[in-house]
Amino acid sequence: MFEVSVQTTISASHRLRGHQGKCEKLHGHNWRIEATAGREELDGLGMVVDFSIFRQMLKEATASFDHTDLNGLPEFERVNPSSENLARIVYERLRPRLARGGVRLLRVTVWETEGSAAVYHEEE
Repeated sequence: MFEVSVQTTISASHRLRGHQGKCEKLHGHNWRIEATAGREELDGLGMVVDFSIFRQMLKEATASFDHTDLNGLPEFERVNPSSENLARIVYERLRPRLARGGVRLLRVTVWETEGSAAVYHEEE
């Protein structure tokens, strides 16, 4: 299996409803989001997917989150805007776009801070 990863960043605020600590208050992060894709065989150009195309797909999948209060978005009406849920939503947006090109999305990683990340992937 060959794997490639691309990253983008967004700036957004959120608050974790029901959290018994400082994260219950509105605060912001410069989130780093990484997507990793793979395939068993490389394409005719010797790639999993072109980095620039993959990065653009990731930017499009995350654009609606940039410079927003995540709590105000429909995606987070029923779930907290945690790093875990953000990773899942980005994964769900990106997976079908890659699949059309025969590429499998393996995981999405969201860093809320430099030392804290959440990963979402589907079981094999």
